[in-house]
Amino acid sequence: MKIPSRGAAGNPPNRFERLTVELDSPAERNPRTRFLREESRSIISRNDSPDISFSASLNPYRGCEHGCSYCYARPYHEYLGFSSGIDFETRIIVKENAADLLREQLESDRWTPEVLALSTVTDCYQPVERRLEITRRCLRVLADFRNPVGIITKNHLVTRDADILSELADFSACSAHISITSLDPDLSRRMEPRASMPAHRLDAIAKLTQAGIPVGVVIAPVIPGLTDHEIPAILKAAREAGAVRAAYSIIRLPHAVKEIFSSWLQEHVPGSAGKILDRIRDIRGGALHSAKFGERLRGRGFWAGQIGNLFSTCREKEGFASDHCEYNLRAFRRPEAPQMNLGI
Repeated sequence: MKIPSRGAAGNPPNRFERLTVELDSPAERNPRTRFLREESRSIISRNDSPDISFSASLNPYRGCEHGCSYCYARPYHEYLGFSSGIDFETRIIVKENAADLLREQLESDRWTPEVLALSTVTDCYQPVERRLEITRRCLRVLADFRNPVGIITKNHLVTRDADILSELADFSACSAHISITSLDPDLSRRMEPRASMPAHRLDAIAKLTQAGIPVGVVIAPVIPGLTDHEIPAILKAAREAGAVRAAYSIIRLPHAVKEIFSSWLQEHVPGSAGKILDRIRDIRGGALHSAKFGERLRGRGFWAGQIGNLFSTCREKEGFASDHCEYNLRAFRRPEAPQMNLGI
């Protein structure tokens, strides 16, 4: 049974826990969102994945109220003792000291300037950011140091911070990428219940472009049999809005996300659920998920090739630049500490 304004229909078991709890009442199955403070000791994470273009990232939140049914980040919540399902959407970890930690790390002589990716696991512009402004404070720190940052989001709220992003853009030290899965507002509302609607994401591309910020579009995830036919329209609309780069990735269903997304398909598109899951299996070598480097973002096989060829053809037709963004590391600086006024 679907839960209004949520991407998951319940809480699948945590793979690290021996006991599970069955929630029966409507209030238990759809709890109010709670925000839990985390006093982090570090804020910059590292990865050595050959599939992605950055090695340092920053995530002000864990969990995401956007509630996208397909989100590959859901299983990260299991490391906290929560479920990948409703818990992921309603138990949001808030790193209130993120900006202070970031400033400390950038001030350190051990920090060598490099691009920081913002919002690589959960969206840094999810709804609570409007009130807490943790992401904005982090961007203020990055602008003070002129340290390059790349943002990916599916929320129009990113336009609020166009003033700071413009400062960074003056030094070729930022880029923003807007994630668009579908242009169909009804499908988007059901699949990404608390994210910005497609038209608002296109408006975000336009507003950021007008502010002089380089903007790209990411079609993510492409869902074979459900949204892959929209690739040409998404690229055309994003280009007309001002996007200069484009990229894509194919849906990933690790661990409990298989169950969550399969249930979503049965609830919302039951007539196509079997076809969609079969095409995902074809792309993933017979399974619903593959973590193999070199394949996990683009897949393999016939349908993966069809998607890749369609994207490449349309990207070239619309006149997008390379999806590689150049950042200026030479502009980095460490601001001088303010001098005390002794009144003499």
